[in-house]
Amino acid sequence: MNDDEITHFGFKSVPIKEKAGKVAEVFHSVAGKYDLMNDVMSLGSHRLMKQFAVELTVARKGHVILDLAGGTGDLTKRLVPLVGEEGHVILCDINQSMLAQGRDRLLDDGITNNVTYLQADAEQLPMPDDTVNSITMAFGLRNVTRKEIALASMLRILKPGGRLVVLEFSQPENNLLKNAYDKFSGLWPKIGKTLTGDESSYRYLVESIKMHPDQETLKKMMQEAGFVKCEYHNILNGIAAIHVGRKART
Repeated sequence: MNDDEITHFGFKSVPIKEKAGKVAEVFHSVAGKYDLMNDVMSLGSHRLMKQFAVELTVARKGHVILDLAGGTGDLTKRLVPLVGEEGHVILCDINQSMLAQGRDRLLDDGITNNVTYLQADAEQLPMPDDTVNSITMAFGLRNVTRKEIALASMLRILKPGGRLVVLEFSQPENNLLKNAYDKFSGLWPKIGKTLTGDESSYRYLVESIKMHPDQETLKKMMQEAGFVKCEYHNILNGIAAIHVGRKART
């Protein structure tokens, strides 16, 4: 795959070399209201989803954990006490505005130790092989241009036996629920305009969810990247799902 090839930005087709910039514009725009809109989009349930994702990391004292696409720091805040003084959490996001929001929130909450901040692309993680015990990624994978490359990058830096935990909006199993959720999500751009003055960014977020691979497809992608013991847990009948994959022990 090269930069002249085409990918999707929501429902639109764009050159691969342009997508990252377009996604960056969206998150620069929504950073200040990101948590508020997450509450709206998930009816407040995203907090429980994130707590479940954190539990699936099996984080322990002394672990090093990468919170990838960590945004405003919700998962990092939960992970810091689990790894303790001996451990470390890296809050990483490709978007400077989101990373700044996360840093400011954590500092406001008095979290100053055992956290570092890294602006980096999931497709090119700047870390040595076998570096971290777990990687979390909440509501970020669908925005990555080349997911297969990002998954390979994540696998490389995980320690043998380490876990990748991906929380993402997905595809409801029940058609009645799917239709109802489609109608509800169709309101998000208007709600976004009311709350933030930005309609187009939230239209992209709705479209990006619909374009994201379904549960079985993402599981297969993780397996093809080299992860083992891959599984997923549906939440709210599949409105969201948490995928877990492990790096094989040598």
